[in-house]
Amino acid sequence: MRARAVMSILALALFAPFLTSVLPSAAAAQGSRGLVPGDIYRLRDVGDPRIAPDGAWVAYTVTTTDSIKDRSDSDVWMVSWDGTRTLRLTSSPEGEGSPRWSPDNRYLAFVSGRYESKGGQIWLLDRAGGEAVRLTNLKGGVADYAWSPDGTRIAVVSRDPDPDAAADSAAARAPRPIVVDRYRFKRDRDGYLEHRRSHIHLVDVPGGKTVQVTSGDYDDSTPRWSPDGTRLAFVSSREGEPDRENNSDIYVVDAREGASPTRLTRWHGPDDTPEWSPDGSEIAYLQGSEPRLSAYRQKVLAVMPSTGGSPRILAASLDRDVSRPVWAPDGRSLWALVTDDRAQHLARIDARDGGVTRVLEGRRVVGSFDVSAGGRIVARVATASRPYEAFAFEDGSLRALTQANDSLMRELSLGTTEDISFRNKDGLTVGALLVKPADFTPGKKYPLLLRIHGGPNGQDQHAFAFERELFAARGYLVLAVNYRGSSGRGQEWRKAIFADWGNKEVQDLLAGVDHVLSLGIADPERLGIGGWSYGGILTDYTIATTTRFRAATSGAGSALQTTMYGTDQYIYQYENELGAPWTNPKVWEKVSYPFWHADRIKTPTLFLGGERDFNVPIEGSEQMYQALRSLGVETQLIVYPGQFHGISRPSFVRDRYERYLAWYDRFLRPATP
Repeated sequence: MRARAVMSILALALFAPFLTSVLPSAAAAQGSRGLVPGDIYRLRDVGDPRIAPDGAWVAYTVTTTDSIKDRSDSDVWMVSWDGTRTLRLTSSPEGEGSPRWSPDNRYLAFVSGRYESKGGQIWLLDRAGGEAVRLTNLKGGVADYAWSPDGTRIAVVSRDPDPDAAADSAAARAPRPIVVDRYRFKRDRDGYLEHRRSHIHLVDVPGGKTVQVTSGDYDDSTPRWSPDGTRLAFVSSREGEPDRENNSDIYVVDAREGASPTRLTRWHGPDDTPEWSPDGSEIAYLQGSEPRLSAYRQKVLAVMPSTGGSPRILAASLDRDVSRPVWAPDGRSLWALVTDDRAQHLARIDARDGGVTRVLEGRRVVGSFDVSAGGRIVARVATASRPYEAFAFEDGSLRALTQANDSLMRELSLGTTEDISFRNKDGLTVGALLVKPADFTPGKKYPLLLRIHGGPNGQDQHAFAFERELFAARGYLVLAVNYRGSSGRGQEWRKAIFADWGNKEVQDLLAGVDHVLSLGIADPERLGIGGWSYGGILTDYTIATTTRFRAATSGAGSALQTTMYGTDQYIYQYENELGAPWTNPKVWEKVSYPFWHADRIKTPTLFLGGERDFNVPIEGSEQMYQALRSLGVETQLIVYPGQFHGISRPSFVRDRYERYLAWYDRFLRPATP
């Protein structure tokens, strides 16, 4: 996928109207105002940087938010390696993403639903000039794709078409009954799951002729070409009943229509993310934890012969999550991301002895990266005070390639994010982030908000967090605790809460609050709490445990966990972690204690959620709202119409932030005389 070509002078001339000079800027001075909810319309998300085969240009996406149209839009841009020239390549209202360079440097491909191309299709932008041309017309859309090494074909993941999508008559288009017969039968955003599966197709370039490679009642994903272009590695779950197995394997198939796949991996658990070695002799991939730890998975890097055989686990003693492996051009090592205690680093892992060298670390998050054949590296990086931007990584340091958020950041007076650590009830060290207001004054006691991350398999880290900065700008201390169950601290830390929800996490959260109070900077009479998803669930657990919090916001949460059985998407986890409710009722009762002890809750609580959430259905918030309303505890329920687990409509995102502030201000800030 590497080549030696440069952008033509003609193409530069064609894109001249969009050409701007972008030079690395000096560190911006602290601005004069705090963040406000309306700033969501000015924040730009820089994503998916991809370096051209010759290393001369970097393509990336910029997502913006339109307050008038009440929607977000993503466009493809590119910047020269030296950072002096930036081109906006697309501007349709439908949005474009997933830019990928052709190996010969001739085309830049991207995915878009522009001009009514249903489901998102691949478009080719010829770098010699001209408009983008649609390549695919797959009725199931494009979920993922990869260029062949010679650039003549593209492997595409597309879903089986909806049999009713081509209906002509009004009667044929009328709603039909949904037939459910799968063990895992629903998923957020996708709704009820039938038997439309994702498979791999091959598309000729530039003609667009398409053939299907894989088929069957399985989902296939992540196609990766062998260096000689004759085979494809991919991920699928084809053993037993896939819905009942937390298992996926690496398969290899000849790159031709109707070929029979060969299973490579035999680990009874999730294997994914295959990557061929430069000589094609090996495949690196990620191996997950044992199946029952589906909610606490930690991936390790493995390598095995591409013809099959025994895998080798690299860096087995690392005990940190590894992601996005990429072979170095010489085949002697792999680049990968390593998640580690409030940060995420870029590391190099020796392909022979598994030695790990962290080449880009510090208090930052490397979200993604790409490597050229010549060894140039581009990375998407954020810090607590700077949103994600694209950077060149050379000579051991970062050089900014994009400055999409510089104008906004220059206006803002941001809080100060600090690492803090403390001991929990069991004597273990817990890590957390503490954000102080920009005008923090020693000796003054501030209202404190405990904001809880979701997952639980995630972490609060040194990346710009709009929410934390918003609260700090309002004069709150913000505490973000990486409680047991979080990532970044190893497998034992993650699985410590297995079948024991709302116990150790709450201990860690309260220990963090006690620690901040001991510093003498927080007012014990003005404590707030809140979170979304598992953060909302833990909010419910915590306010049922203690009455010390004066205000709470519980988003997309649940408390009567028994009622989540069969109504959300976590059936595998429930039966393999808690057991079925009729076989293990005492455990289900234990993890449902916030509802059964709702009469202990005295904290005024704001509940929120998406109307169409199949991840943590709105019923979880409705039940707790009803309980507190019946008990006379001050409460309110906000339901966002048409929204899934993640609130995406910009006006609703802003509304949620405004409601958070209003609720906390009402109970935690003194009234103005």
